This record gives sequence, C-alpha cells and structure tokens, in this order.
Amino acid sequence: MPGTGLNAYKKTLKTTLLGRELEAAVLTKAAHLLKSCQEQWNGEGNFKRLDEALTFNQKIWTIFQDELAREDNPMPAQLRANILKLSLIIDKRIIEVMGNPSPEKLDLIVNINLNIAAGLRGSPA
Repeated sequence: MPGTGLNAYKKTLKTTLLGRELEAAVLTKAAHLLKSCQEQWNGEGNFKRLDEALTFNQKIWTIFQDELAREDNPMPAQLRANILKLSLIIDKRIIEVMGNPSPEKLDLIVNINLNIAAGLRGSPA
C-alpha cells in the first residue's frame, strides 16, 4: 500500500517528539507552508494553500497563547510576556495578509517561526 512507510514514520514521529522538539517541528512546518506559498504565489490553487497555511499558523499561535496565559505555566514571566507580544504581531500580520495578500508580508511570520524553532532546538537560525 503506497504511503504505508510514510504513515508509520509520521506516527512514530508524533509519539517520539516531546515538548520543545514538537513545538520546533510544528513551527518549522508552518514556516515551510508559508514559504511554499511565496514560491508558488502565482500558481494555480495558491490562495487556497495560503488560506490553509495562514489558518495553520493561526491555530499554532493560538495554542501558544493559551499555554502562555495559564497561571501554572513554568516559563519565566518575562519570557512568556515577550512570546505573547510576538504572538500578537503574528496575529496582526495574519489578518493583514488575509485582507490584502502579498508574498513579502509572509516573511515576518516565516522568520519568527524559524527563529523560535531554532531557539527551541538550541541551534542558530
């Protein structure tokens, strides 16, 4: 059956990635989805892909916002506040892109996602 190996890999990946690794992987995927939209901006079906990529990013950042706002979150308060500020920037940019799409507007989201993912992995961006 085609894709069986890939499906097994994805299932294993989901069960072995924890915490920071999972967050980094999700942010990287979100950045790559947007980057793909930039690269295929004038391609057929791109605005559907763009909508899906923006929605995916929005969901990720909403989850981060919820986690950061929890009183029992162990992260230092100043770091939580800084990430929450970034999340508001992301939210604003997503709305801007949805209202007036242009490929260069995606750079901000891509760069923030990739830089945070690198930081979570403990590697330079």
